[in-house]
This record gives sequence, structure tokens and C-alpha cells, in this order.
Amino acid sequence: MVPAATGRTASQVLWLIADHHELRAANVAEVFSELASLDRPTTIVVPDVDRAGPVRATGEPARVVRDVLAPLAATQTVRLLADVPRPLAHELAAGLPTGAVRVIDLDEPEWADPESLALHADTALHPQLGAPRLPFTADPEVRRPLAAAIGRRAGTSQLVVQLATRSMLMAPDRVAPSSDQLLPASVGEALDLHALRVDGDPQTLRLILTPLALAEGQGLPSDLWGRLVTAVAGQDMTGTMADASALVGPFLQPVDGEDGRTLLRLRHPAVGDEVRAGLPSVRTAQARIAAALLEAVPDQDWSKADPYVRDYVAGHALEAGLLPQLLTDPGLFVYADPVALRAAVESVPHDALGAPARTYLRVAPLLTRTQAPPPLRAALLETAFVEDGLPEYAAAVHRLGLDLPWRTLWSLPLAGISAVTVGALPGGDGEPPTPVAALAVPAGTAGAHSVGDGSALVVHGLVQPVDLAGASPEQILLLSEEERLAAPLMLSRGADYVRVWDRSGEALVAELPSETPYVGSDLSPDGVLLVATERGARALRITAAGSGDSLMARVPDPREGAPA
Repeated sequence: MVPAATGRTASQVLWLIADHHELRAANVAEVFSELASLDRPTTIVVPDVDRAGPVRATGEPARVVRDVLAPLAATQTVRLLADVPRPLAHELAAGLPTGAVRVIDLDEPEWADPESLALHADTALHPQLGAPRLPFTADPEVRRPLAAAIGRRAGTSQLVVQLATRSMLMAPDRVAPSSDQLLPASVGEALDLHALRVDGDPQTLRLILTPLALAEGQGLPSDLWGRLVTAVAGQDMTGTMADASALVGPFLQPVDGEDGRTLLRLRHPAVGDEVRAGLPSVRTAQARIAAALLEAVPDQDWSKADPYVRDYVAGHALEAGLLPQLLTDPGLFVYADPVALRAAVESVPHDALGAPARTYLRVAPLLTRTQAPPPLRAALLETAFVEDGLPEYAAAVHRLGLDLPWRTLWSLPLAGISAVTVGALPGGDGEPPTPVAALAVPAGTAGAHSVGDGSALVVHGLVQPVDLAGASPEQILLLSEEERLAAPLMLSRGADYVRVWDRSGEALVAELPSETPYVGSDLSPDGVLLVATERGARALRITAAGSGDSLMARVPDPREGAPA
């Protein structure tokens, strides 16, 4: 099995392994215990641990090593091969019995293979294998000694060979280097010597590559690259960028993004490591990039933002130390990729987060588990803001212009609720009945009416958040079966979701997933949904604009909860 770590969290890597082996594990500990009980050894190969994590600055490679690879390596039934950063490799080995692990560091002299590197260089320069016909490529008597010199200088690095040969082919009008000293022995020298080879400036090359060295995800959209170079430089770099193709060519790799666009990234992470190591301040560079990304949001409307901007501005702001200031915008919460944003927010000390960011952090596991699209993210956040006493943020979510499936009317933090029902209190002097929520709670709960059998009832306004402690439970008028069947909407419930259906067509109108199990739910004839979890109770007005097809990224098997 090869669970690639690129872009994934430690938890995601572990559950890929569990799914592959069809383990019946409910938690992390059970994954390792079930692997240990396999009746035959299993081999797991984990590449690119250095690229783990949705966001660069969150330290996910270390978590993959400590939380996944170390326990795997200690499991007798697992044979593990992992590609990890050098310091983490030695940390992993130090935590295991002597002889249980072997560290193979291809940069150590014992793995040097100059003949292989020379063949690599000769192949890259060979006209019959794609290289242009040039004096130093077409003549074997020139090409082979040059390839051998490239291999000697590169030491143990295939990457240096690749960069050296690409540099030569990128400037075909220049003759081959006449001295070994004009060939690179490191990635840094490959950058500097190439810049000089094309009459460029090594520092300008590194400056232009800086946004790519700090880029998140699959790569940087080309139309953002120039803007970010200018931001990092602190001056207009448009002219320089227009003439930079020969300067930057050997170090770039175009890739196809998930949205069909071509993205740019560095040819190898080691190039990015070299560029970042030479920056006077990574924090300052990231601050300038984050500011430029924010300026690129049209009218500060996150629905119009470039996907890279909305999904990764938090990652840049995190490394700049500016993320807490950014986490006050409900539009960002709604439109940013919840996996990347959650990873960034979780890396900020909890006491540095404001109230809306703490609400987001509480709901983020639900957003990622359900793979919620923006309308559902907005709806879940609207409810969470009401629960956490942040009505102004709930109102801001509604102003984003999305058709939400509900509007949260109120939330009541009340522990111990075991059941809920909707009803009404009779009106006096010709007044209409008052819709109420009746909440079953333990006896002795403040404001509750005892109903015997050790239980009590809290009566609360269904539509208006008013306490009706003076109302007697005997006064409550419950819905008849005929009234329920005549209502246009109907309700079904699973352990961690409640669904509202259109009775006439049995179409899904809204689904309310929960991070904690539901203990009760009910629906009034006019579409007010009453639900309760261990956190308390809340009421939501179901709106006609909601549509299950547009809101849900994943609807579980209908057998989990048939309409009732």
C-alpha cells in the first residue's frame, strides 16, 4: 500500500491505511491494534512525508512521523518504507529498538554513484532523446566528458544534474562550461550559475522564485505570480517578469490544477528550501504576500476570489503571524476550503483566537467530515454563531446572499435534555395559541416544571426566544397525528443528522448534520425545526429556498433514516 502524504494530514494518512486494510476501527488506537492482529505481514510505503499537510506552516510532517509512522514501525506485522525529512528520520529511528530501522540517506558519500549521474547527464543532453542538436550535445566526444564532469560536481544529487543540464539547454547559444568550477555542486550553485549563464542576477532570480517557494497547494496561478513578486520586492517587477522566461525556466514546472487551470510550481521542493533559506525574513515575505492576496479579492467578496486566494491566504497569513486578525470575516469562513483553513486555524494558540474563530474551529470537523459546499458551510456556521452568542456574525452570514435552508431563531444551552416536542399554549381573549418548545430535562433543572418519574419540563417559546417558566405543562396543546400528516414538511433523524423532507414529493429540503449526537427533534406544521444535542436545544425556521440537491455534497444511504 502507498498512502501518499502530499497535502494530507496525519489523520488522513492513517485512515487511508485503515480503509485499505478494511479495518473495523472506530479510533486511532484500534487502527494500530487491528494492524497488529493481521494474520500476515503487510508492507506500507509512505512517500513525500515532507510535503504532508494542507498548509506549509502547520508542521504536519512531524505529526505524520510521530502519530502515524512511529506506531506503524513499532507494529510487528507492518513492514514500513517511508520517505521523510532527514531530522525526522533520525528522530524516528531513535525511538525504536536497535536494528528495527535502517536510515538510508542518499546524500551520504556511501551512496555516491558518479557513473549513474554521468549517464543521467548524458541522457538529458542526447539529441536522440529529445535534446536540441548543439555543439556540446551532438558530438559524443564533447557530450560524454561534459556529462562526466556534471556527474562529478553533482556528488550524490540527481537534482543538481537535472538543473545543470536544463540550464545548458535553456541557453543553447552559450557554449558548454569549460571548467568543472562553472558547473554546480549544489542546488544553490545551480541557481546562481544559471543566472550568470543567461546574463541575469542571482538575487533577482531568487526574488522571482520566492512566491513559488512559499506557495501552498499544487502551485501558484500564473496571473498571481507577477503580483506576488512585486509585493515581495516592494517595487514594480512587471518589466523584469516579462523578460524572465530564460532566467527562471530550468526551475519551473507547470501542472494542471483541479479547476483546469495551469499552475506553476518549483521543479523540486529542494529549490524552494534553498530560496527560503536565503530570505532575510520569511515572515516579512509572507506578510507582503498575504496583503497582496487580500487586495486581489474583488470588492472584498470572497465568492469572487481566485480559488488560490480564498483557500490559501490563511496559510500565508499563518506564517506571517497575522492569521488571528484575518479570522473575523464570515465570508472567508464560508468560501475557503475547510480542510486548509481548519489546519491553519488549529495552528494558532487558542487564546490568540477571537470568538468567531473559536466558533469556526468548533464547527470545522463537521465541515470537513461532510465535505460541505459553501451554502451548507454558511448554514452550519449561522447556527453555530447563534449557539455561541454571536448573532451579529449569524446576520453577516445571511448578508452573503446565499440561499440558506434555514434561519436559526434561538439557541438554549441546557444540559441533560432527553427529548423535545413542539406544542402550543392556548391564547386568551381570542388571541391565537403561542407556539412552544417543550424540553424534557432532569428533575431539579432550574426553571423546569416537575412532571414526576424524576424528570421535568422546560417550556420555551418556539418562534420567539422567550422563557415561559410560568406556563404549566398541563396547558400545552400537543400536535395530533392528523395535524402532523397534514403538514407540508416531514422529519427523519439519524444519530448525527436531521433531515426535513417535502411531503408531497419526498424531496430533501434540508439536512442538519451535527458534530454531537441528537437526543431529540420535532417539526412544527409551519416549518420550525426543534432539535437538541448534549449542548442544548435550538430552533430553526426552514426556508423554501433550501434545496437538498444544492446543499449536500454527500447524502448518506437513505436506509439510514427513511422519511417518517
